[in-house]
Amino acid sequence: MNNGWTAVQVVNSSGQGPVLLICEHASNSIPNDYALGLSADAQASHAAWDIGALDVAIALSGKLDAPLVAGGVSRLVYDCNRPLTAPDCIPARSEIFEIPGNANLSDQEKQDRFDHVHTPFHDAVDKQSRQMAPKLVVTVHSFTPIYNGIRRDVDLGYLYHSDPSAAKAMLAQEQANGTYKSALNEPYAAVDGVTYSLNKHGEAHGLPCVMIEIRNDLIDTDEKAQAMAQHLSASLTAAFPTLFQKASE
Repeated sequence: MNNGWTAVQVVNSSGQGPVLLICEHASNSIPNDYALGLSADAQASHAAWDIGALDVAIALSGKLDAPLVAGGVSRLVYDCNRPLTAPDCIPARSEIFEIPGNANLSDQEKQDRFDHVHTPFHDAVDKQSRQMAPKLVVTVHSFTPIYNGIRRDVDLGYLYHSDPSAAKAMLAQEQANGTYKSALNEPYAAVDGVTYSLNKHGEAHGLPCVMIEIRNDLIDTDEKAQAMAQHLSASLTAAFPTLFQKASE
């Protein structure tokens, strides 16, 4: 199975910056191979992808000369930020939407999705990492302003798996800047199972890493995404001056 679709896209593969960017939930594309039975509204919603995250990640790639590995398939087909053992790697329900095509899947059907979506994505990240030897890994995500009827009281979140150093460096820079309301491990944390890629490609290799969560109404147009990328680019270079100074020498 795989009739002409791709599970991953790589942007600026030869970038010379010290950062490897990852955007797992970049796409809401659902290949014809997987009939999920979704409405158009469901496929366009945040349930299917991280709205605005790819636009920010691509803009950051340009500003930082950083390679970017981005998902090419909706997380409703398979969530590349989850291992196969995670109960929500192929959700039968996401937020308010039922996903009929994900209900009652056999172990073999789950394995098939893992093999065709998860594996090529993470193989591409591994290949890019070997090629460039990054000094910092950054994953880019977005979140909804309201979840389960509760308004989230943060604009930007900086998350970590077990080593907080990079996330704390970004938070300190953010709070000093004062532009956005920011917090550590909000609106998610490692206990929610969201730091799989961060650990797999960052901490597990001894690399500093941070997951950036952005409220999606701050980046839901190209203009706003570009502005956020400019802000985050400045925050990253200020938070990790040694990395970027060495890269420019």
